[in-house]
Amino acid sequence: MAENSLFAILLRSPWWVSLAIAAVLALIARLLLPADYAVVGMLGIGLPFVLIGALAARRQLRAPSRRQLEAALAQMRTLGGEPLVAAAAHAWQADGWQVARHAGAGADLVLERAGRCRLLSLRRWKAASTGIEPLRELQAACARRDGADGIYVHGGELSDKARDFARTHGLTLLPAAELAHKLAASGALRSGR
Repeated sequence: MAENSLFAILLRSPWWVSLAIAAVLALIARLLLPADYAVVGMLGIGLPFVLIGALAARRQLRAPSRRQLEAALAQMRTLGGEPLVAAAAHAWQADGWQVARHAGAGADLVLERAGRCRLLSLRRWKAASTGIEPLRELQAACARRDGADGIYVHGGELSDKARDFARTHGLTLLPAAELAHKLAASGALRSGR
């Protein structure tokens, strides 16, 4: 699904937004359609939004609270390299990815699922600012893996050149807060991984 499609935006929005849209569309269908077709029109136009609202509600109910995210980020800061890599491996495995250690420079983990390969770099996530060099290393590692996608975790600011390099080479920039969300949601930090 495209990141900025209507349904993708609604999945990221509060669940009730989709249900409100479904209700408004159903009301419009009820008012505009003849009585014989009103129920079918209301269901046909509103059902996709009800389903998106249900999916969003399910995600939001399972999502960690703000307190849990802050605790996960604080715990991430105390972890050394290996425990954090192990926790990240657990989180991606919980999402259905096959995870292996990356041998070589530029990345820490190899993530594979459904024929897709991604390299994850956690090497300098605590840095206050990041330049282009660690992204070049990740991109080179991706090139050695037959064009795998790259994910670079960062906790600080990225230089404009680093952002441009990532965009040009198709690297995903993952803020540490989003990694903390993933780790908290998967239970990777609670379980001591």
